[in-house]
Amino acid sequence: MNRRDAIQRVAFLIGGTFSAPTLLAMNHWELDPGKGRASFADFNVTDQQKQIIAEVAEMIIPKTATPGAKDTGVPAFIVMMLQDCYKTPEHTSFLEGVKNLEQKGFLTLDAPKRTEVLQQVERDTVEQMKAYQVQQTKMGDNDDREQMAAQAKGVPYWRLMKELTMLGYFTSEAGIKASFDYVPIPGRLEMIQLKPNQKSFAY
Repeated sequence: MNRRDAIQRVAFLIGGTFSAPTLLAMNHWELDPGKGRASFADFNVTDQQKQIIAEVAEMIIPKTATPGAKDTGVPAFIVMMLQDCYKTPEHTSFLEGVKNLEQKGFLTLDAPKRTEVLQQVERDTVEQMKAYQVQQTKMGDNDDREQMAAQAKGVPYWRLMKELTMLGYFTSEAGIKASFDYVPIPGRLEMIQLKPNQKSFAY
């Protein structure tokens, strides 16, 4: 399976579509990986904030019989994507969300409390996404779009966190192998009948 196919599958898993900033970020990642960082605002997180990102990612995709988010390098992927491929509005909204968890002492909470906190973040994100959509519409109708864009918040933290966790996991080799029977060098094409609970194949 190539990266573009994997991205399409990830979009389906999170509800059929990515946010526009994530689509732009993926395009930058695809066409110009590791380059052009000067055109993006600085994005810096502390060690504690990186730990929060890692713990939240692991809660989204925990380790079971298959690797979890930490095992596949998702936390580092999230930071890299935000640093290299997103712009100021998403930096602002993502850091706001991480700092909110930091203020709640997320790392000191037990598992049930962490789940409760993230469930509230999920509920809050529904309203934040509504506000974000209104903001985008107003920017589209206004002559001062660039100034408004510089001041606006980006896609809410939780939406970005879920998108990047899923994207990082299912574009990693371990993530693909966890969900598909991976065949890196396929042989001849032949029709087969899948057995019950057998994984489909990814080339």
